[in-house]
Amino acid sequence: MQTGMHTDTERCLRAVRSKDARFDGWFFTAVLTTGIYCRPSCPVVPPKPGNMTFHPSAAACQQAGFRACKRCRPDTSPGSPEWNMRADLTARAMRLIAEGVVDREGVPGLAARLGYSTRQIERQLLAELGAGPLALARAQRAQTARLLVETTPLPMADIAFAAGFSSIRTFNDTVRDVYALSPSELRTRAPRSRLAGTTPGTLSLRLPFRSPLNPDNLFGHLAATAVPGVEEWRDGAYRRTLRLPYGHGIVALTPNPDHIACRLTLSDLRDLTVAISRCRRLLDLDADPAAIDDQLRADPLLAPLVDKAPGRRVPRTVDEAEFAVRAVLGQQVSTAAARTHAARLVTAHGDPVDDPEGGLTHIFPSTEALAAVDPETLAMPRTRRTTFTTLVAHLADGSVNPGVESDWAETRARLLDLPGFGPWTADVIAMRALGDPDAFLPTDLGIRRAAGELGLPATPAALTARAAAWRPWRAYAVQYLWATDSHPINFLPV
Repeated sequence: MQTGMHTDTERCLRAVRSKDARFDGWFFTAVLTTGIYCRPSCPVVPPKPGNMTFHPSAAACQQAGFRACKRCRPDTSPGSPEWNMRADLTARAMRLIAEGVVDREGVPGLAARLGYSTRQIERQLLAELGAGPLALARAQRAQTARLLVETTPLPMADIAFAAGFSSIRTFNDTVRDVYALSPSELRTRAPRSRLAGTTPGTLSLRLPFRSPLNPDNLFGHLAATAVPGVEEWRDGAYRRTLRLPYGHGIVALTPNPDHIACRLTLSDLRDLTVAISRCRRLLDLDADPAAIDDQLRADPLLAPLVDKAPGRRVPRTVDEAEFAVRAVLGQQVSTAAARTHAARLVTAHGDPVDDPEGGLTHIFPSTEALAAVDPETLAMPRTRRTTFTTLVAHLADGSVNPGVESDWAETRARLLDLPGFGPWTADVIAMRALGDPDAFLPTDLGIRRAAGELGLPATPAALTARAAAWRPWRAYAVQYLWATDSHPINFLPV
């Protein structure tokens, strides 16, 4: 079991006294005299040290009887970076809870996905996070409910069920317990501008992150590799379709200096929690750029790249199976050719959607639909067809699962066992689909070219040895190395 930052009292006290926003989401401060809990950067005068206790999660604070601060709104902190850094049981469980699995499948469903008993899951989460899976899911439901109350004109009954509550009474009681306000009082306090101009099924919200965040390679990569019909760059926003548990959605994500503007259109509002989780994961918004950049900056050859444009993120995905398929389509071809191959699949096998605001036409095909594709219809070499059909068959039957609950090392090994899968394909999937922050691409042409220009070792083996000092952040080093090139993936579209 890992020990969280909340156990280091002196470090927590220093963060609270300095109101350091970098630690928001790492831990929460509960104030014994007021019965409220705050984020470390709360603007109020810090309490006396003897009146503060520190907790690893908002759910732990709520379970201990504390209410969320109305000033700093700790429930809207960026997520803990730990769940991006780790692939152990707790981290995998937290990623699934963020995806709404407990609400849809219960704790038994969560345990089944992870391959453990419900008792093991509950014991592990309680020991490390101070709250079990039900309490963690309850805290998430409360946050979703607050978002819907404050940003939509929906009736409270609709909000209750959209947020995952089983009854109106439970919804009312939970909101009062967590925020010390009734749902109607929350709506009364919300700025009227938030409710103006809303349309059914559409929400506008702000996605927080830890600064700095460099949007160039993040949005540049997504726009340059966008599959026509599924993704587009329009009016300063990256837009794409989403396949969700209860329906589908369209999201528009716009970079701003202090947040990402997110506009979601959902066919079923019950998908709000999972849609937000996937957008945050796509943009790597829970990363800790200070820790990452400090370590990479220690290498004198990387330091100028980090100092020039700090805060680079790893562009990830909203659908891990989709990205695995696209990685195969992109083997040994240009970005434009990979987009063409993917667009053909989308047109032939994707689910159509209506997009009045832009040019999105389809959801990327499901693995089941792709598994039924006639290989002879694929315009690619025969060996690539074999790689493609083998992958989608394994994705469809679940024997290869790159989802958020996956074990990174095990999934990478299974991918390498498939025909046509070499280290580059497995590692790019590990980096962008699995979310492994230490995935590295020493054989990538762009990485080798950058290494040669910077004076780093050019051969894969020597470069891997040099990169050991960058661990566990080698996936971020890849972004800095790629950024030395003039490829469109490195520039914010205009």
